[in-house]
Amino acid sequence: MPPRIQNDLKRLLAPVPAEVGVAFHDLATGEEILLQADKPFHPASTIKICVMMEVFHQAANGECSLEETLLVKNKFHSIADGSLFSLSMEDDGETDLYNHLRKRLPLRDLIDRMITRSSNLATNLILEKIEARRVTRFMYELGVPDLLILRGPEDNRAYALGMNSSATPSGLMKILIELACGRVVNQAASEEMVTILKRQRFNEGIPAKLPLGVDVAHKTGLTEKLYHDAAIIYPPERKPYILVVMTRGLPELDEAPALVAEISSIIYHSRFS
Repeated sequence: MPPRIQNDLKRLLAPVPAEVGVAFHDLATGEEILLQADKPFHPASTIKICVMMEVFHQAANGECSLEETLLVKNKFHSIADGSLFSLSMEDDGETDLYNHLRKRLPLRDLIDRMITRSSNLATNLILEKIEARRVTRFMYELGVPDLLILRGPEDNRAYALGMNSSATPSGLMKILIELACGRVVNQAASEEMVTILKRQRFNEGIPAKLPLGVDVAHKTGLTEKLYHDAAIIYPPERKPYILVVMTRGLPELDEAPALVAEISSIIYHSRFS
């Protein structure tokens, strides 16, 4: 990557009153940009990529089936002390699943809701099935030890005790490289996961300023003062590239997505304009 691009990004980020980590890898050239890429962040919903990968991993091993059904409920045990907690529909990215309480839905459907509409309820249902510790172990097997998945969303007792998941921009970049290259579980599973990520409905970050016709397989994550986006970008007739941006300290509903979109635009147009 030409030094000019890194300098453009540094100039953009210099006045930003927040922590920003950027990890970029071009599968066509091997070039990388790593700016605070090893800084740990609370991953918010970007861990849902990791959760999806472990479901496909267990399915390939015959431990579950994507067609099996799970009972939809809204009671879960805190990892802090085993006490019960429920999720708030108002704080969830997807609300329709709450209309299916006490019904059974296919695991495949829950995965789609977890990724494309960022359903917290679906995430906790899936994690109860596959276990968070096994997600972390699979990330380690993929060669990425800095992705720690301890729990699902809204376990407030655990949050208060600092029992939180953790991720770095470089860690998310590495698992997306593996996915883009068809090496997560197998080629067919990787392709199916990429297809799900391409159906993402929250596109205010990395895809926002890219030209029409550029496919983006990605997952956002946000909480108060956190906004992240982790993506595989597919320029026409070219190998894809990976871009992960993680931010801490900017309003997650306006300034942070705009900054991520601008970073994405600078990188894309440096290569293709």
